[in-house]
Amino acid sequence: MSGHSHWATIRRKKGAADAKRGAVFTRLAREIVMAARDGGGDAGSNFRLALAIEKARASNMPKDSIERAIKRGTGEDKEDSVFEELTLEGYGPHGSALMVDCVTDNRNRTVAELRHSFSKSGGNMAEAGAVGWQFERKSYFSFPASQLSYDKAFELAIEAGADDVQEDGENIEIIGPVEVFKTLSDALQNAKVTPDEAGLRLIAKQDLELGVEETLQVLRVVESIEELDDVQNVFHNLKLSEEALAALEAE
Repeated sequence: MSGHSHWATIRRKKGAADAKRGAVFTRLAREIVMAARDGGGDAGSNFRLALAIEKARASNMPKDSIERAIKRGTGEDKEDSVFEELTLEGYGPHGSALMVDCVTDNRNRTVAELRHSFSKSGGNMAEAGAVGWQFERKSYFSFPASQLSYDKAFELAIEAGADDVQEDGENIEIIGPVEVFKTLSDALQNAKVTPDEAGLRLIAKQDLELGVEETLQVLRVVESIEELDDVQNVFHNLKLSEEALAALEAE
């Protein structure tokens, strides 16, 4: 996870992540559909749905599109497409490990597109579990350090059951077990903190250190995979050095 929040900040500034608005809305709509399908259409009692709606609003997704996605998830709005969630695994350049969360209505298409993307970059798809053992799914929050001091964030997070609190100068990251996600979210909300990023992430148990150019090569592959329509998130095991981040920002 080292350097993740800084990387996310750079991408937001450059507009590198989800550059195409249509792709953003497709991704957000699918997240809302899956959240509503799994936990119902009431955002008051379905925290995953509440978070998905919050993300959609932050990206200026139209209200009627949000409502339509909720109805599709609950079954009120019937349509032919049936979505499923799957996590695919692979190795990118220089032995980097990648985990890819997808939502798709055609598993075969998604697997074929991802296999092609890995192959094109010199990597390869892996069997289930071959890469996954290197990652843990965790609650993750990132917010500007200007919203809350590190000491207060640390106290709040530990009391809520977090495992780790990190600061990189501009941002504070909180990492904890999956089961304390809502507790942490409520604690941050009560402290009037609005995270730039909040959700369940796959976090590498051990970071991979590469040179600057090699790191940039892997990040370009990550971004190319993120552009696939069925991909929701891509997680990697890179340690993002300050030198690599500076080079990325200068591109």
